[in-house]
Amino acid sequence: DPFAVGVSEDCLYLNVWTPAKADERLPVLFWVHGGGFAVGSGSEPRYDGAKLASHGIVVVVVNMRLNALGLLAHPALTKEHGSSGNYAMLDLVAALQWVKRNIVAFGGNPGAVTIAGESAGSMFVSMLMASPLARGLVHRAIGESGAQFPSPERPMKTLAEAHEHGLAFAAKLGAKTAADLRKASVDAILDANPGLGFWPIVDGHFLPKTPEAIFLAGEQADVPLIAGWTKDEGYNFNILNWMKDVKRYEDVVARLMPDHAEEILKLYPGGSQSAQSARDLGGDMVIIHGTWRWLEAQRKTGKAPLFRYRFDRAPKTPKGWFPAGANAGAFHSCEILYVFDTLDAFPWLTDADDQKVADVTSRYWVNFVKTGDPNGSGLASWPSYREAKFPLLIIDKETGLAHDLDRKRHEMLARIAT
Repeated sequence: DPFAVGVSEDCLYLNVWTPAKADERLPVLFWVHGGGFAVGSGSEPRYDGAKLASHGIVVVVVNMRLNALGLLAHPALTKEHGSSGNYAMLDLVAALQWVKRNIVAFGGNPGAVTIAGESAGSMFVSMLMASPLARGLVHRAIGESGAQFPSPERPMKTLAEAHEHGLAFAAKLGAKTAADLRKASVDAILDANPGLGFWPIVDGHFLPKTPEAIFLAGEQADVPLIAGWTKDEGYNFNILNWMKDVKRYEDVVARLMPDHAEEILKLYPGGSQSAQSARDLGGDMVIIHGTWRWLEAQRKTGKAPLFRYRFDRAPKTPKGWFPAGANAGAFHSCEILYVFDTLDAFPWLTDADDQKVADVTSRYWVNFVKTGDPNGSGLASWPSYREAKFPLLIIDKETGLAHDLDRKRHEMLARIAT
């Protein structure tokens, strides 16, 4: 279990790996873990930064408050500070400020910090690029499978809407005041919200408006960016699993988006293609489309280098890792062990080809942390996403170039989300 590392409200710690000698100023990778804003820890074995650090960078892996502890908005809390709800992001800003003050002691360069993360961690990265509170603390960014940008599946709440959610949550605890909330135990708070019910909001402080609005106004941190996703994100987010009472693919689409079902089924066909379409649509709506919009917004208003990838290597997982007969492919989060070159963190059935993919992936990422450009000697050329035909890198046993994939689908989803 990648998340079996314990639970604690006293979680604001970070881990540092450094190969630096005295007075070196090595570039810094600042990693934010995923987990749906509800679970996860920077101490998971897959985030061991030793191998990345051995290539001449400092690796910092952080923690933040999660679930209601990190994302609860409530009128009583807003009254105290003028806003509430985005405490997890404020934790990350505090960690970046710590890096700025202290990383020199570890041989790091506070003027060359790359923020990076996967899934919810990638969503955090997109918000840190947008937030005025992180300005000057971020010099490059890497987003793997996620962005806090609109999709038809998950619009972003305002502070007022989050207050309503917070009041309902507090009622479960029998809490009427901020003092009552603070008296509640960690276990009681987590038991009152066991799922993924808390998300970042437009709080007026960390985020004065939505990240997309900030990017489209050109008000983001205009720093070099790598963003992309895995080929089979939809295995984890198949829309056929979203409803207990509806099982036929076409009926799920009609229930989810009745005003757009006909249009959706043209690009995500039913019939004999239903099984694949259910995965494609689910993966796009939950993970891929938001990440695509992030790339497009940065392409439109930013000038810094911009790179897009798709990770296609499908790990060979042992029996019991997935249900029998599952064809998970390059599933959500599978790239992490290749990025960190920590293939031994899980009992996957890796071979020389997997190690080759890990070597290549980690080298691209390290190059980017060092220079803002992933390209380097012995690696397939990775052109800018700003070039014609929207080039992207396909990372697999044989890594190489492709051009925009599924653009019509994302243009349609963008219209629906708007």
